[in-house]
Amino acid sequence: MARRRLRATLLALYIVLLAAAGYYLGVVNPIFNHIAKGLDLAGGVHVVLQAQDKPGSPVTPEAMQTALEVIRRRVDALGVAEPVLQLWGEDRIIVDLPGADPERALEVIGRTALLEFRDPDGQLIVTGANLVRAQAAFEPQTNNPVVMLEFDEEGTRAISEATARLIGQPMAMYLDGQLIMDPPPIVTSRITTGEAVITGLDSIDEAQNVAVMLSSGALPVDLEIVENRSVSALLGERAIAQSQQAAYYGVGAVILFMLLVYRLPGLAANLALVLYGIIVLVTLAGINATLTLPGIAGIILSVGMAVDANVVIFERIREELQAGSTVRAAIDVGFRNALSAILDANVTTLIAAAALAWRGTGPVRGFAVTLSIGVIASMITAVFVTRFLLRAMVDSGLVRNPERMFGAAGVSRA
Repeated sequence: MARRRLRATLLALYIVLLAAAGYYLGVVNPIFNHIAKGLDLAGGVHVVLQAQDKPGSPVTPEAMQTALEVIRRRVDALGVAEPVLQLWGEDRIIVDLPGADPERALEVIGRTALLEFRDPDGQLIVTGANLVRAQAAFEPQTNNPVVMLEFDEEGTRAISEATARLIGQPMAMYLDGQLIMDPPPIVTSRITTGEAVITGLDSIDEAQNVAVMLSSGALPVDLEIVENRSVSALLGERAIAQSQQAAYYGVGAVILFMLLVYRLPGLAANLALVLYGIIVLVTLAGINATLTLPGIAGIILSVGMAVDANVVIFERIREELQAGSTVRAAIDVGFRNALSAILDANVTTLIAAAALAWRGTGPVRGFAVTLSIGVIASMITAVFVTRFLLRAMVDSGLVRNPERMFGAAGVSRA
């Protein structure tokens, strides 16, 4: 009696906690709002950049690869989740930035960001190639936005030598050939620290953009924007709504099927399926994954796979029941006999998903990630949670008629 009461209590506690978690994550603090969305769901910027030859710097495969890495560093500094950057042909780069500010993105990714210091005769003193650090800040005295620069040993030596001979004369700073400070600042003393300050900026946002561009390095080739398309978030909202409808229909059909065909075990599988959904969504939010339409497809697909393991287990249980085993014995043997088949099926799926994640990019990788998380969560819920729920239901005394509750004929009593 005490064991039966304990099982009933644990079962009721599981249902209450599951309902509370579902209400909190679905209504009070929707977990879906904490998952980053891809370009197809959140909107953003789609840009195609065309490389142009520069004097002494022709467009080559090596230059394009370097330009791609420079843009990648700039995008990373913008904090964009799951950007897609790829070479297209011999002289183009495609950039997809989900959820990005279009104006700031275009300002940062397309500029060459070539920093130059020159003397009054136009002679080059030092360039951004010798830059170690660029950081946006506020000037203490005036509270105006500035960019603090720090140069390497070679750049420090060049600035020191130049300022020693230019005392009382201007030293101009250029960014992409444009004079930054007009008139140029006058050198009042020799600078030996290798530090400089860019002033005359309109806002801290502009200072941050300049710092990002300088920190990531100058582009080796000129890039011209040949296509600039902003993807509306409205499209993403429509896609999310349609995907949610598809998920509701699919999950509803799965739940109904499990109840009609497997009855009590189907109810246990459905209760485990709710926990499976919570695990998947919380994991996606926890690892800062970016959800795309293919990612949603991976989640919906994994819902079917989540109950697939239960179907294998329940069929084994039915076989044991029809062979004359008691309900408790059939449950234990059914789970034990189905375990190897479940592991083999899920491991092969994980191998395929790992290959997609390794070689794929963007939405393909997102599909692989969501599928992998779904497969792992399905194994946990099917092997452990469903078994716990089924044993709790049987031991709590809920099973009064095994023939009807398990949907199997010729069943021995528990």
